[in-house]
Parts: sequence; C-alpha cells; structure tokens
Amino acid sequence: MSGTLLRLHAVGAALALATLSLTACGDDLDQVKLTMAAGSPGGVYHKLSMALADAWTREPGIPRAQVANTAGSVDNLDRLRANQAQVGFSAADAAEEKQKGPAGHKLYALARMHDDYLQLIVRDDLPATKLADLKNLRVSVGARDSGVWLIAQRLLQSAGMSPETDLKVQYMDLPTSANAMRDGALDAFFWSGGVPTDAVTTLATTVKLRMLDLGDVLPKLRQTYPVYGSATLPASAYEQIGGGPVVTLVVRNFLLVNDTMSDDVAEALVRGLFQAQPALVAASPVARSIEVRSAIETTPIELHPGAMRYYRDVKV
Repeated sequence: MSGTLLRLHAVGAALALATLSLTACGDDLDQVKLTMAAGSPGGVYHKLSMALADAWTREPGIPRAQVANTAGSVDNLDRLRANQAQVGFSAADAAEEKQKGPAGHKLYALARMHDDYLQLIVRDDLPATKLADLKNLRVSVGARDSGVWLIAQRLLQSAGMSPETDLKVQYMDLPTSANAMRDGALDAFFWSGGVPTDAVTTLATTVKLRMLDLGDVLPKLRQTYPVYGSATLPASAYEQIGGGPVVTLVVRNFLLVNDTMSDDVAEALVRGLFQAQPALVAASPVARSIEVRSAIETTPIELHPGAMRYYRDVKV
C-alpha cells in the first residue's frame, strides 16, 4: 500500500475515533476525548482554553482536553471543519466566512464569549492620524490564518488600499509585532483583542504609542460586512498611550464545536462553562462579560442543539 493511502487510512481512523468519542452521554462522559484549537500562547483564546480544559475535568468530569496551539481564528476553524479539533474559539467574522466554504464539518456555537476591539497601534513619532496615512510604512497585519489578518484585509480594502502594494507589509503575531516595534523595525501593527491588552500595555512602557481612529473607514466596511460593530474607546482604555478617544471596530467571539459532538456532550460543556466563570475571569478579565443571556447571541452561527437545551433549561 502506498504512503499516501496509509496516511489516508490513518486520518480516517483518527477521525472515526474522534467522532465516536463525542457521542458519549450520561455516565460515559469520562470517555470523551477533545482537542481544543486555542490560538497562540499568551493570547486570550489560549488563556481561556487552558482554564476551560482544567475546569471541564471537574464539571462535567471529562478527561482533560488537549490544548493545541494555533495561528488564530482561521486556523481554528480549519481544524474544526477537518475534525482535527472538536472545540475552538473564533471571531464571528471568520466563522461566518468559513461556514460558507466547501466540504467540511458544520460549525455550531456553544456560546458567545467576549468582544474584541480592533487596535491599530502606531509609533507616536509618526504623523499618521488615519488608516490611509500608513502608506509606505512598515506595518504588521497579523499572522497569516489569524482573525487579525482577516480584519486587516477588509479594512484596507475599505480604504482603497492593498497590503502588498501600499504597505511594507509584515505578517506577525502580537508578541512578534511588539518586539519588532520595540526594536525599531516596525511602524504600526493591527491587533484585535480585549482592552487593555497586556502586550500593548507593556510595549507602551518603552515606546511612545498612539491608537488610530477608524471612523472614516468603518461605515463602508460595516455596509459590506454587517457582522462588525463599532465603539468608541475612551482615552482611559490605555492610560499609557497618548491621544484622545478613538472610534474602532468591534467583533464578537464564539466558543465553537463541530457537528461530530452529541447533544449531551455539548449541553454538559456549556453547563461547565458557566460554572467555571470565576476560573475564566482569573485567566483573563475579558471573561467578566460572559453571561448567559448574551451567550445565545451567536448569529450568524447556529447554536448547537445541546447548547440550546441548556439555555432553555435555565430559562433564557
């Protein structure tokens, strides 16, 4: 048998095992095996994934999920649709786009989690005041296959810009972007996350920073992509960063699963999620915003039937 066929048989067997492991119910929860697509270490997704993996071993009492490091939302979604992971975090925009794609497992939501804010960070010694002013500058648009990269592409398109021709573009995750700016090798970077983000706060202790206002490009962007919201971040959002309030983009984050998961397991995971909220808040302050009534707001991704059963049970 050829090497290719052997690999295909191995993948098929692994996927079958993963599917069987997610059909457990009731007293069989201790047989469930989960892999979580968790984003990069140090990020909010990863912190919450680690906390959930620990919490779910207590309630509902499943073996500790394997927490897989990934590039971010797009990578997480690819793994969910390929059943290389059964649970993962994603921004709503990336999930909407990926659900439209070709063959793959269907995505379901367990809960709306926290909201992220797009932060376009620039060196304070630059004259840039809006997105178009970044032309010909050294700009990181996020790691490839990340939710940051998806938003950056769409924002630049709305401003009539191309990352490849109008920017000296770099594809860096947040830690790499912060290090490059600290070393003088980067002028600006895109980041989507909670406010404040630790890496940005720490960078501001060594480099003078500003956040750009996106009010001039958001109307066109939101007309094309209604999945996004907008908000005004007050100057107090980052006490270490100069400048006044800025208008920026808001995107919701979901905890997702795929269609291999049984209703019983999905319901048990959601119940465990809300019981674990103190541990989630300890892992990241963004978890304070997670609450049962807003958790059902997962449009455009359908709630898993097992999750729906939980929310009906608690009378949402």
